[in-house]
Amino acid sequence: MKNTVHLLLFLVVALFPLFGKAQQQNSVYDESLANALGADDYGMKMYTFVLLTSGEHTPEDQAVVAAAFAGHMANINRLAKEGKLLLAGPFGPNSDAMRGLFVFDSADVEQVKGWLAGDPAIEEGFLKASLYPWYGSAALPLYLEASEKIWKVKP
Repeated sequence: MKNTVHLLLFLVVALFPLFGKAQQQNSVYDESLANALGADDYGMKMYTFVLLTSGEHTPEDQAVVAAAFAGHMANINRLAKEGKLLLAGPFGPNSDAMRGLFVFDSADVEQVKGWLAGDPAIEEGFLKASLYPWYGSAALPLYLEASEKIWKVKP
């Protein structure tokens, strides 16, 4: 009986730190910034992630392709300037037909579909857009401010 009590006492003492541990608090937490960015308690929020893959349309006329992709870049720049598009970029060469990605500052996938409706590369079928809800850092919009200060030549 004495050994059982000692064993139970040992287990309680040994395991107490695992059960009694509180979540770590952030000493530099900025509530006004978190609220302005729409952050939850973890500093995260929902976005829409768009995966761009090669579309079904492959025309012979390169002038048509060039015009569609010029419109695609104009659409990217417009959406970024409006603060809707937070992140965009192409993938390097790959065998999966993945062409690029977007991250939009909206959790509403249907709203983002509307924003993409005017993209000529998608409309013409050169690119296919697949949209997904994505949970990421609420600080992502702050990236745009810095990104404007580091490019020499506008793509």
